[in-house]
Amino acid sequence: MTGYLRYGLLSIVSCLALTGCENNLKDVERISSQKVAILMDRSTDVEIIYSDSAVVKAKLITPVLLHYKGVNKPYYEMPKGVKVIFFDENHQEESNIVADYAISRETEKLVELRKNVVATNREGSTFKSDELFWDETKRRFYSNKTVTITSPNQTIYGTSFWANENFSYYEIKQSTGTLNVPEQELGTDSQAVTPAVQP
Repeated sequence: MTGYLRYGLLSIVSCLALTGCENNLKDVERISSQKVAILMDRSTDVEIIYSDSAVVKAKLITPVLLHYKGVNKPYYEMPKGVKVIFFDENHQEESNIVADYAISRETEKLVELRKNVVATNREGSTFKSDELFWDETKRRFYSNKTVTITSPNQTIYGTSFWANENFSYYEIKQSTGTLNVPEQELGTDSQAVTPAVQP
């Protein structure tokens, strides 16, 4: 009698376990088949003004702006390219950046620019790289990819660099390049970009 009872209990437990597993599998299949809803706003021909204490510091221009809000960390995407213009205290343009693609991460206050990134400062120097980050908090740019810096009298190549917001000062690592200084400029003060070379 005891043997039949044990066998019956084992059979019931086994059936319950199998039923529970089947239900769990069904739940997993049902959940996995559901699509996650992501809230996204799309705007065209957008201009965004960045200001500090009511003073305009920068303007971002993009033909298409996608705002993803239904995620843990909301962000803006600019799949059709972007241009960012920076202004001095007199609202005069002091530098600008163009790129084929960009992402602005709201919580991190970080803008990531990719593909054919070109920055130009007031002196006419250009900074070219495949990737560039703008840290809004530290007010500086940086890149961990190869960069080419061209000014009226020099061309420098480096493995990475950082620059202040108007690109009037920068530091570059493992740099190579050429520097041509006209004789009449030797011994005179220059207003050109001030580089700092890092080993």
